[in-house]
Amino acid sequence: MQNDSAVLVVNNLTKVYGDLTALQDLSLTLDRGQILGLIGPNGAGKTTAIKILVGLTRPTSGSARIAGCDCVRQPKTIKRLVGYMPDVFGSYDNMRVWEYLDFFGAAFGISRSKRVQRIDEVLETTGSTYMRDRFVESLSHGMKQRIGIARTLLHDPSVLILDEPANGLDPEARIEMRQILLRLAELGKTLLVTSHILPELARICDRVAILNQGRLEAFGTLAEIMRSVSKQRTVEVLLAESTRVDQAAEVIRAHIEPDAELAPSPSEAVVRFRTTRPERELGTLLAELVAARIDVTQFREVQSDLEDAFLSVTRKSHDRDSQ
Repeated sequence: MQNDSAVLVVNNLTKVYGDLTALQDLSLTLDRGQILGLIGPNGAGKTTAIKILVGLTRPTSGSARIAGCDCVRQPKTIKRLVGYMPDVFGSYDNMRVWEYLDFFGAAFGISRSKRVQRIDEVLETTGSTYMRDRFVESLSHGMKQRIGIARTLLHDPSVLILDEPANGLDPEARIEMRQILLRLAELGKTLLVTSHILPELARICDRVAILNQGRLEAFGTLAEIMRSVSKQRTVEVLLAESTRVDQAAEVIRAHIEPDAELAPSPSEAVVRFRTTRPERELGTLLAELVAARIDVTQFREVQSDLEDAFLSVTRKSHDRDSQ
């Protein structure tokens, strides 16, 4: 999986702990300014992959390069190229925001004169200038997450690795976080983001990588992944009367595959189902519903989302491993 323009190149990355294979043959690439969403259930290998990329652990085999530099053989260079924000915010008591950032800037080896400028720049980039003189411990969780990103930007890294940056945020703070991440991508930063909030991740990612039990089960755009994992379409039938939901479900079940996923919901006056039948047969189904004197107010295909892709991929992986 070679790409001359790629900032991040991972080839057959494997990590084994005793009898446990935490990561197996992971390969992916990411270009400058792209955002990769790395998702998977607990124990899928996400943390192991991140630790290798930031130089905290060595792979058993395979390689990972960032901006052409080897993550194992050139750890000092990698630390300059990568900004890493873990899922737990580390702070110190009785520190104002500017003092907190100044402390980490000094740890990065940035001179005092340059630190003053960089602190102002990263606060502006993350929309946090107004927090400059506030004590870190007084900030809300969303504010702390923004300061965490500001901290990762201090040494002007090419690649940002952000572990659950939207975790625990309220809806307004999630929107602000999304805007910050998109702004960073526009500035040319390459982002690798993990999150359990899949709808939010789908809004910002150029590429998605789905890990399960240490293996890369899917990689690409959301549309590419959906085409590769499922030929089924999801259809939603909205009815004028909730009392006709069961009758509509019977008509639908008789028309499509008997074992197709079908979810009648009387409380919403809607029936949702998944099918591989072509569009022309769905038109016939609609005609049958009308012939049965069922008042259909809406009959539409529902666009599959990242949650659908994730569930489909992990389900197929489980079925394969249980055989």
